[in-house]
Amino acid sequence: MDSDHDRSSAGGGKGAWPQALNRPAEARDTPGAIPAEQAVTTPSMSSPPTPSSPAPSSPTALSSTPSSPVPDPSVAARGIAGLSTPYQVVAALALSLIGLLACTQVAMVFLHVAPSNTLTKEHGKTIDRWIYPEFEQNWKLFAPNPLQQNVAVHVRAEVVDADGRRTTRWMNLTHEDAKGIRGNLFPSHVDQNELRRGWDFYVNSHDSENRPNGLRGDLSERYVRRIAMLRLSERDYGGTIERIQLRSATSAVAPPPWSTEKISTRPVYRVLPWWTVTPDDLPEHAAEQSRDAARAEANQ
Repeated sequence: MDSDHDRSSAGGGKGAWPQALNRPAEARDTPGAIPAEQAVTTPSMSSPPTPSSPAPSSPTALSSTPSSPVPDPSVAARGIAGLSTPYQVVAALALSLIGLLACTQVAMVFLHVAPSNTLTKEHGKTIDRWIYPEFEQNWKLFAPNPLQQNVAVHVRAEVVDADGRRTTRWMNLTHEDAKGIRGNLFPSHVDQNELRRGWDFYVNSHDSENRPNGLRGDLSERYVRRIAMLRLSERDYGGTIERIQLRSATSAVAPPPWSTEKISTRPVYRVLPWWTVTPDDLPEHAAEQSRDAARAEANQ
């Protein structure tokens, strides 16, 4: 052993514990005073060295999940919150206005269909102006006896021209309205209701002999005459219309093909008397022309 130590010293070899030589004397006899990072392990001569194994990962590292990506502010801020302040104010005002109109519509329809009460008696005209004609509530479909008839209104005219006086053929006004409704996603209320309600107004205010049964009889007659002249003015008959006549053709709705019910679909006509056309029956522009012509003749 001494010879080996002498050879190591003579060959200029380094000492086995260089750290211990540099420590103070009081610390050389204390094994725990050697820093852990500076400790040198001398392999045992009796056991072969074992390969080092990687240190096991800590439980915290195994249970950790990858961090989620940070959302893009431009994508996260959507809707009204993603708008600038002026646009947010405009959007809030628009939504408030829509909500106010919706609440008003619901309230008006409720008051219109509700039984007579204090509010409807006091504000009935305001409610009717809001409801008619766009939001009319027609409950005939749900009545105990729903409509089971087709009613068509016809008109013909007596025209005076250079060749004399002649009578036109019957024109089906209801058929003209039906053509404007079929296949139209947004049909006009004029095509749907003007003629139909005008004729119902006339029938309900006249008896079977076409005599008025109340104060509204004359009003309904003038209303129907104006509708007829408005439709006739759209056609050129080559002369002046002096008289008009209306009639209704009422026929029962045919049963479905699978039904064994037998119903006659032959139309029943209600013919009104001839009416002489007055300036008040003409459309507005034609009435003004007639009044101007009358004033010119009176001045001459």
